[in-house]
Amino acid sequence: MAEPLTANPAVDRLKTELQHYALAQAERLLTGAGRKLGESTVKLTDIAEGRSPGFAKLALDSGRKIAEGKGPVRSAVEAGASHLKDNVVESVKGLGGGKRKKGGGGRKPTVIVESVDVGVPVREAYDQWTQYQEFATFAKGVRSADSADDTSSDWKLKVFWSTRSWKARTTEQVPDARIVWTSEGAKGTTKGVVTFHALAENLTRVLLVIEYYPKGLFEKTGNIWRAQGRRARLDLKNFARHISLRGEAQDGWRGEIRDGEVVVSHEDAVAEEEREEGREEDRTEDGEEDRTEDREDREDRAEDEADVENEDDGEDEAAYDDEAEDAEADGQAEDEDEGEVEGELVDEDAEYADEAEDTDEAEDEADVDDEDTDARKQREYAHAGNRGRR
Repeated sequence: MAEPLTANPAVDRLKTELQHYALAQAERLLTGAGRKLGESTVKLTDIAEGRSPGFAKLALDSGRKIAEGKGPVRSAVEAGASHLKDNVVESVKGLGGGKRKKGGGGRKPTVIVESVDVGVPVREAYDQWTQYQEFATFAKGVRSADSADDTSSDWKLKVFWSTRSWKARTTEQVPDARIVWTSEGAKGTTKGVVTFHALAENLTRVLLVIEYYPKGLFEKTGNIWRAQGRRARLDLKNFARHISLRGEAQDGWRGEIRDGEVVVSHEDAVAEEEREEGREEDRTEDGEEDRTEDREDREDRAEDEADVENEDDGEDEAAYDDEAEDAEADGQAEDEDEGEVEGELVDEDAEYADEAEDTDEAEDEADVDDEDTDARKQREYAHAGNRGRR
């Protein structure tokens, strides 16, 4: 059965086509390899002769980093990493089919909303926030901050091991109430507002709201796990710790900004506050004087009323004394009358006693006479009896 297959013209044709296909593929591979080799040779020649744009960019970046004071090895590594990062970004963009535009030019912000309660009055919390140069002393993400003028400030922030520079501009600022700003940087932009709310005399809530538009690779990568929000939360807690332990702000900017323009300077605001404090002190002193005068008037009225009461009491006592004297005189007169009556009664009693004694004596004499009569009769009866017995 093997002989018919070998003698079959179709099998011979298939073998021939397979040979031609193998030769074509080998030729294509050799041609591609030669072209790649040629391109590599050209690139090597350009690099050797200093005509490579990529090499020039790397050299320029390395030179800039060396000028900043970094070592040549570190400069070369960072420049190469930056170049590789750009290539990766471009590749990713190419895989995505180009830029996709969505509302707002395809830029979706990261919204950060954080708050913290601080155990100080509103004025102290606000004044401490306006001291931008002190943020680097407690905020982990801030390397330095300087105020260029009343509405502008320069910030250097820490992003992983890199430093990002930002130019911030205050668009609105109301003392003890709110601060609104925008910022521009090479790796992103922000819009933010911080407000201050009095919860009690010594308790203030600080509310921070930020719209963050990242641009760089690290910024966008960190945006995936919302590293910026966690950093803002941590630095806000550090702010609360800083001002709570201090108890009061060393100084503060008291001016007012509207639409990016200073409408009330710091000096004018401080002068107005001092005048208001002076007026408040005057009102307090006037109120104290009024209260003192009212108290003195009440005391005078109380003394006058006491004097009137004393006079009335004196008059009442005098009248009472007069009445007592009159009563005493009347009593004496009555006593005298009673004495006379009693004398008359005594005389009458004496006369009655004398009459009674006379009556008693007469009765006694009568009784004696009766007794004598009885005794005489008994003697006579006895004498008569004796005569009979004889």
